[in-house]
Amino acid sequence: MNEKNPISPHIQIYNWHISSLVSIVHRITGVINITLITIICFLVMFLMLGPNNYSLINIFFNSIFGKFVIIFITWSFSFQILSEVRHFFWDLGYGFELKTSNLTGVFVIVGSFLTTLLIYFIGRFFI
Repeated sequence: MNEKNPISPHIQIYNWHISSLVSIVHRITGVINITLITIICFLVMFLMLGPNNYSLINIFFNSIFGKFVIIFITWSFSFQILSEVRHFFWDLGYGFELKTSNLTGVFVIVGSFLTTLLIYFIGRFFI
């Protein structure tokens, strides 16, 4: 066996595709979202404990970092939802062609940012 060749494909020689990027980010956002849901449950619990806790949470979410966290949470959930829709169509047997797979991958990425912007503008200007 030649010692210069890697035993298995490595990230340095692997060609990235849009489907692999969406797959990796889908897994990461899944872990982030379940963590965020747990944190949101704790925040609701703190809100039920009294008005002092509400003011602390309100101060946090009105800060620049808190607004960034809200926008990140919105993006994470919208990415996960659009990626799950993509997986739903795969479960039905559609979208396995390379061109369709790449197109839906781009749609998930771009659509998650557009959905986040849409939710931001609706919350900012209409609510």
